Amino acid sequence: MTEKLLPAKVRLLPLLVLVIAVAVWYGLSLLHVFPQSAFPSPLEVAKGLGEEVQSGRLINDLVASLFRVTTGFMIAVAIGVPTGLWLGHHVRSRVALLPAINFFRSLSPLAWIPFAILWFGIGDLPAIFLIFMACYFPIVVATVSAVSSIPSIYFRVARDYRFSGIELLTKVTLPASAPQVITSLRVTAGLAWLVVVAAEMIAGRDGLGFAIWDARNGLRMDLLVAGMIVIGVIGVVIDRVLIRLTRIRSVRWGYER
Repeated sequence: MTEKLLPAKVRLLPLLVLVIAVAVWYGLSLLHVFPQSAFPSPLEVAKGLGEEVQSGRLINDLVASLFRVTTGFMIAVAIGVPTGLWLGHHVRSRVALLPAINFFRSLSPLAWIPFAILWFGIGDLPAIFLIFMACYFPIVVATVSAVSSIPSIYFRVARDYRFSGIELLTKVTLPASAPQVITSLRVTAGLAWLVVVAAEMIAGRDGLGFAIWDARNGLRMDLLVAGMIVIGVIGVVIDRVLIRLTRIRSVRWGYER
């Protein structure tokens, strides 16, 4: 059953969970379970968030982070998906290159931070590089897996219809592999959002990650929590945007079969 077919009361459950979570948070802040300086209340966080919005700093940091994530992620998709499609159709190349791809996929993106700073300095480029390194290899592996798992009967039928080249790619390979690739893009986009925050903490002068680090240094826990909330909300929004790709008519059958 899809979300649209669920009763209205069921679809309101996430809102109920949110209300309960905020209530528990507020109760813990009143009981002083944790030191007040290290556990701001929801009201303090809301006030700090309002300050950041009024000063314009939050908008600037949000735009900077989104620019880096979008650029690095889109470059990874633009190169990673074609690479995966090619390797998925060429067995010898896949056998030769996949171990190396898996090796780099297993490396933590944060391990590249020293090189990113040495090669690109401080600013947008090191963060974009780290996001690319975090996304490219998982996208390639997921695309290869999606293509290699396409039932061979699809290609036999395509040959009967004399499909080849671009026609085979657009009418068989892409529609059949799209559901798995889109799922991997959702996971990878979340990873990119995590990496940009860590990169900005170390190699940035602005952005949400830098704002959190600056709030920590200034002992402004209210601003730190406000930044965490914004990061979580944007992550959910990015995921919901990518989910909309599953509604494309040419790939919807892959989710319903």
